[in-house]
Amino acid sequence: MKLLVVCPHYAPDTAPTGEVMTAIGTELIKRGHTLHIVTSLPWYQHHRVEPGWGGRLWRHEKTEWGQVTRVHPFPTDKRNIPARALAFLGFTFLATWKAVFGKRPGRPDAVLAMSPPLTLGAAGWLAARRWRVPFVFNIQDVFPDVAIEVGAINNPKVIKLAYWLERWSYKRADAVTVLSDDLHDNLVAKLQGKVADPDDKVRVIPNFVDTDRIRPRDPDAGGYRREQDLVGKRVVMYAGNIGYSQSLDLVLGAARELADRRDVVFVINGGGSARADLEAQAADLPNVRFVDFQPKERLPEVLAAADIHVVPLRRGLAASSVPSKTYSIMAAGRPLVASVDEGTEVARVVERAEAGLAVPPDDPAAFTAAVTKLLDAPEMAAEMGRNARRFVERWASPAVVALQYETLFDELRARR
Repeated sequence: MKLLVVCPHYAPDTAPTGEVMTAIGTELIKRGHTLHIVTSLPWYQHHRVEPGWGGRLWRHEKTEWGQVTRVHPFPTDKRNIPARALAFLGFTFLATWKAVFGKRPGRPDAVLAMSPPLTLGAAGWLAARRWRVPFVFNIQDVFPDVAIEVGAINNPKVIKLAYWLERWSYKRADAVTVLSDDLHDNLVAKLQGKVADPDDKVRVIPNFVDTDRIRPRDPDAGGYRREQDLVGKRVVMYAGNIGYSQSLDLVLGAARELADRRDVVFVINGGGSARADLEAQAADLPNVRFVDFQPKERLPEVLAAADIHVVPLRRGLAASSVPSKTYSIMAAGRPLVASVDEGTEVARVVERAEAGLAVPPDDPAAFTAAVTKLLDAPEMAAEMGRNARRFVERWASPAVVALQYETLFDELRARR
């Protein structure tokens, strides 16, 4: 099968959604499929096009399994919402042009597009119309719900337009894939009365994690702990984007409460628009370390370096977003503390797998108590880590998830 994939990031870009789509693509390639990836030039880590990739609006790379077309992302400050919207439109225009009219390794049999940004739904639909093939729209975060919750957009006219574009995109996709039952229910409710069978259109396919590459290992293996002066310490880590969706003030609050425990260090590994403010708040906390994003090949080492991982999402966001880092943490065999809305996917997975502790969002006392409980019971924490690994091997392995996508594409092609 020949697949056209339109996505915001792809390897070697380091964005979480890039890691996800690269993993999906890799498994589909292993299953014998040919891919044409239309994506952006690498830019996520420093919010500028990486050295060696600039100077052109687009680039083509031929590969053994197909082709990658990279277009300029017009990077800008994430806090400047109007500029970011214009950047999305510029990137979407170029991606659409290349998906519809660009050179490709043969006519595609199906199109897969990823959101956010939501505008790539139009790119995927136009490409699918051009080639008269099925269009699958993969939703990582439900937009505009997440943007509204964190206050990124608050103009009523912009919100109305965003909701219209969301419904328009879902209606035109042959199938919409989401990561959890929560996201499924969210989209089905929005499509009631607008499509014949919303439950059939919206499918749950979780993100998978490379359980071969990410696996339990000695926390001191590699140089990460030595580089950050963490050898002999109990490490509580947040690894990922430092933005306004994450309640990282909870991590600083726990660090203050546990400041007298000299063996405990809180590590915030990553970058993003909220990092500068967070570092300023932590200036008087010697037990907090900020570490820059690491190359993706070091991800297994970084995950293994923590004794406990944390996944803190602000209230209202867990029903619209499932952090892919959750499954990577579990694959590394580490316990986690999830500060998320009660009854949502992450909370259910943590509880069902007995992989850690789930606490209400934006609750400093509950969060600190959960972290302390795992620090004080290392054997229990280690058992939770083993439970996490067993669960993710059964439920979110690459082979299982890739087969679900392949089966969906075959089903949609058969319908046509």
